[in-house]
Amino acid sequence: MGLRTKLFGSSHRKGERVRDEDAAYLANWARSHIGVEAFVEPKTTVTPTTVVLVANDGAWTRRAVGGERGARKLGHDLRIPVYDVRKTGYPQRMRDYDSRQRILRKRAREA
Repeated sequence: MGLRTKLFGSSHRKGERVRDEDAAYLANWARSHIGVEAFVEPKTTVTPTTVVLVANDGAWTRRAVGGERGARKLGHDLRIPVYDVRKTGYPQRMRDYDSRQRILRKRAREA
């Protein structure tokens, strides 16, 4: 059984397949960060359903996950909480992290 199948199960619906690389990346990212939570982003006309993993320090990553069921299964398998971003919004620590990174990049350019 592959990692993708183990994490997300088998999905045969078009557009709801998770690439093995994405499944492995998300699992590794969650294991290498502390306090990870998942936020499910809805499908749009341009992007499929995605999940944003946010760590305790605000670091984050985003990948397509094969629909909302895939995101919920990811949370269950990795034992992390899963939230619907339409209901909860993004966590403040994610915005704070982006602001800190922007300041650090600006300082590096000016140095």
